[in-house]
Formats: sequence, C-alpha cells, structure tokens
Amino acid sequence: MTKLDVITIGRAGVDLYGTQVGGRLEDMGSFDKYIGGSPTNIACGTARLGLKSGLITRVGDEHMGRFIREQLLREGVDVQGVRTDPERLTALVILGIRDEEQFPLIFYRENCADMALCEEDIDEGYIASARAIVPTGTHLSHERTRAAVIKALELARKNGVKTALDIDYRPNLWGVAGHGDGESRFVESAAVTEKLMATLHYFDLIVGTEEEFHIAGGSTDTIEALRAVRKVSDATLVCKRGAAGAVAFEGAIPNSLDDGQTGPGFPIEVFNVLGAGDGFFSGLLKGWLDGEDWPTALKYANACGAFAVSRHGCTPAYPSWEELQFFFERGIVRPDLRNDAELEQVHWATNRKGDWSTVRTFAFDHRLQLEEMPGYTPEKGAAFKELCLDAALKVQNGQGGYGILCDNRIGRSALHRASGSGLWIGRPCELPGSRPIAFEPELGEDLGGLREWARENVVKLLVFCHPDDDGKNRKMQVARVKRLFTAARRNGLEFLLEVIPSKVGPVDDDTTATLIQMFYDAGVYPDWWKLEPFKTEQAWQNAVDAIERNDPRTRGIVVLGLDAPEAELAESFALAAKQPLVKGFAVGRTIFGDAARAWMKGEMSDADAVAQMADRYARLCEIWDTAREAAT
Repeated sequence: MTKLDVITIGRAGVDLYGTQVGGRLEDMGSFDKYIGGSPTNIACGTARLGLKSGLITRVGDEHMGRFIREQLLREGVDVQGVRTDPERLTALVILGIRDEEQFPLIFYRENCADMALCEEDIDEGYIASARAIVPTGTHLSHERTRAAVIKALELARKNGVKTALDIDYRPNLWGVAGHGDGESRFVESAAVTEKLMATLHYFDLIVGTEEEFHIAGGSTDTIEALRAVRKVSDATLVCKRGAAGAVAFEGAIPNSLDDGQTGPGFPIEVFNVLGAGDGFFSGLLKGWLDGEDWPTALKYANACGAFAVSRHGCTPAYPSWEELQFFFERGIVRPDLRNDAELEQVHWATNRKGDWSTVRTFAFDHRLQLEEMPGYTPEKGAAFKELCLDAALKVQNGQGGYGILCDNRIGRSALHRASGSGLWIGRPCELPGSRPIAFEPELGEDLGGLREWARENVVKLLVFCHPDDDGKNRKMQVARVKRLFTAARRNGLEFLLEVIPSKVGPVDDDTTATLIQMFYDAGVYPDWWKLEPFKTEQAWQNAVDAIERNDPRTRGIVVLGLDAPEAELAESFALAAKQPLVKGFAVGRTIFGDAARAWMKGEMSDADAVAQMADRYARLCEIWDTAREAAT
C-alpha cells in the first residue's frame, strides 16, 4: 500500500461558485465548478505543497462523484479511501462573493453520499499507511460518521499515526441553524460542545478559529475556551485570528492570545474568505509533518491562507510549493495577489494538470487543405475527421502521451467525441492562411466563444510572422495574439502558439528565437510552442534558450511537419529530439493526405483509410520515440 503523509476524512462535494462578484446570490447568472469540502480541500492543498495525501469519503455514483474522483487524481491525491455510494447523490454547495464580509452559501447535503461514511469504510491498513490523519468537525455531528471517525482515530493511535482535527464548525451542518444560514460560523450549542469535548483527547493537533474554539470549549471567552479544551487534550492548539494571524499553544494557556507562538503574517487584500481555513491548515500540516518549528509552520499556514483569501474558489486558489517559495523570496508586490501577473503566471504554470512530457500528435485540424480536395463536401469532411480520430485512438490504445489537433468547424463531431478519451486536444482559432491573424467566427468579436470550450481543449493559434514584418503588421499581430492569450487564460485554457516565419521570408538560426522573444516581451506566455523543424542544432538551441530564459516553466515545444515525407521527418525528429524541451510532434498531411484524397473520391473504404492513417501515425510515433531514446 502506498505510504502517505496525511489522510483527511470527511466532506467531499462540488462547489458551484458564482462568477459575478458584488451582487446577491439570487442574482448570479453563472457559476464555476470546483471540488470542495474542508477535508477535500486540505487533501488537495497539502498535495500541492508536496505531501502525499489521501482522502476518506464517499461520493455519488454520478457525474459529480466522478468529477470529484477524477479531479482528486489530477491534484495528485490518493483515492483508495474514496467510496462510491450507489444510493446517494454527491453533496453540492452554491456560493457567492457579495463583498469583503458577506459570502452567501447554501449547502445541498440532504442524505448526501459523504454523510453515509461508516465504520466499514475505515481500513486499518490504509490508516496505518499514513503519518497523520485529519478528520474535520462535520463528521462528528452524526452517529454513523462519528463512529467511522472514532474508529479511524483509535486505529491511528494503535499504529502510531499522528492525529489532527480541523474543528470546521458549520452550525447548519450540526442542525443548529437553518438552510439559509450557511454563512453562519457560530451558534452556541451545549450539545455540540459535549460531542466535541468527548473526542478532543484523541488529537495531537487541534486547529480552529476563535469561534470554533468557543464551541469546542463551551465559552465565548477565547482564553476560557482554550483552557477548557486543554483540560481534556494535550494537543497543540492553533487558534486562527483572522487578520491578526494565528497563535500556537503547546502547553498551558497564557492570559493573552498574544503570548502564543506566532508566525509572520502577510498584509494582502481580502477578496474571498471561503476556503481560507483549509488553505491555512494545508500549510500548517506541511510545516508540522516536515518537523518545522511552530513559527515556521505558521508562516506556511498564513501564506497559504493569504493566497486563498485573494483568489476565486477554494482548492484552485491554493499554492504549489514552488509558488510558495517564490512568494517568500520575492515578497508582496501588490496586495491583490490574483492581479499580480508574475505571481499568477507561477501559480498557473506550477498547478497545471496532466503528464504531457511526451506529446505525439496527429494533426487533422486542417480546413482549407481538405476543402480544396476533389470530392469534398462539408458532410464528407466531418466524416473523414471521425476516421482520423478513429486512427488516433487505435494508436493511442488507452496509453498516455498521444494527442490530436482538431477544429470545431469541419471536425466538430470528432472534436466532441475526443473529449474524455485521454488524448491531448489542441483546437485552432485562426482563419486558415490569414495574415494578419483573423479568428474563426465561433470565437465572437469579444472572443467570448472560448467560454463554451471544453476545459481540456488547448487554444492553438498559428501566426505567419517574420522579424522583418513592417511595424504596423507586427503590432497588429502581436496585439491579437496577446488578446487571445489573455482570453484563454481567463477561461482556464492552455495556450499553444505556432509561428511559421519560413512562409513569409528567408530564415536563419536566429529568426524564430527573435519572434519568441517578441511575444514574451508583449506579455504572452504560451503553455506550448509549435515550431517548424530547424535545419541546424544552433537554430534549435537559440529557440530553446529564448523560451527558457523567459519562461522556465513552459510545457514545451512540439515540432510540426509541413507535409514533409516520412524520411525527411525522421531527419528533423532526430535533430529536434536532442532538445529536452521538445516534447513531441504535430504532424498531419504526412499521415492523412493520401487517405483523404482517395477517400474523398470514393477510392478507399473507411476501414482502409483508418488502417493506413493508423499505420503512418504509429510509424511516426516509433520514429520519434527512437530519436528521443537515441538523444538521451
């Protein structure tokens, strides 16, 4: 069984976050979808910081349950403890940001899947595989889930596993506030206090806000509440104080909160407090489990909380370990962290999901080339692109490291069918052959069409440009690239920029590197570059140097084919594969050209077209893999 650092236990739901800020929840018209629930957030937050995290919960046997499971895997969270409940639906939460102090939310948790967690869901071997387990307060509110949590705690004690509690008091989830009071964080209840007090002795670390310690200790005087908790527990108590930071108490509780151990705070703008505590706990666990002293652990916690309150959503706001170190080293440039372009680039680049260290891509996003073929009709074009996808899937065969380029005009049915297949999917935006760039009409004048794209689609833009372009043309093209890049990032879509200078003018070893620098100077940071094959090692080195100098966290480069014969491609692959930043290829007509021409005229069957394209695609994959192996 995988050895884990931390296993969290409890709520797992889907957060539907209102995208409009400053209005009533009643008036919000669109929502972003994230995974949520305190233990789910903490599992993801700690995974982003480099800990090996797992989660024990239940999800429904439906789309939202599958979304949670798949997103956990994308975040690097172990899901051995995530059970699928065939009878109950996954919990939902609808949330909004009204202003700096009001964050309305509604819990949809009636008989939900995670509240069906029971003792049978707790496996001793799984508990023993962790260094720490972290239940959260809601699952102490119901006898069935409480029994599961206590079983886990007793098994942790038996196996020498550390234990921590996030009090996470939500009055309406304990039945002491109504459905419309989801925002409420404190309602006095002797019954809740009694249940919490009965379990506090199990823990080595207890974390809560002042209000949460009020409910745990049965007093609205924070010092008295902490002392009441201390009477039943030897745990380190960490009390969160909002803008005043947090304090840790290892022994007796002093007369003032200011006498506890503290870590540095970070003066940032408060945009959204929802999920901030989970971010805080993630950073605290990182420090605690790494053996840091409490001031250092609290520094991590305060910083992670600062990221959370400055961004939209809960889990998506949490930093990676690399991002956290960047933040510590560089410091605060502007208090609204979500608008700090440099920091947001690090956040984006270090939290991208998916292993695309190899991308062997069958490019059939061509439109003009197909439309000019004898026998072409729009219906035939769409049908042929389905055959291209069949060939790609045949070669992929469920393996990683394969991709396609497919358009939404001729290839819409293939593009949509490819979703969820495990293929890397690039989707073009430019009108074929346009110079200066013109966009496909589907994007709309404001590029708002990107909002309708599947999140796994990579925005691909081809630019015919050259360093010798006249100033007006250059400025226009760069502005349009920046506009699309910005829109892609706003919509959570990766961006691939393809530059082909050889179709515009003569090229040398510096041509493409000069163009790369030009786009970086404009503030364009592509996740991917698609470059034409170079003739010399120096040209490749110049291009790679230009990218790594500006963006060491880029996904990488794919080399295009330009309808070259297979032998010529093999030669260009051998040169490109020497550069680790080149992750693969994107080749189209070399694979599909002959089949398309024959099929359009009725001279080749569907099966023969798929077989020929699959054979050519597979051979190119083999040539690339051989070249990469030889280069390393």
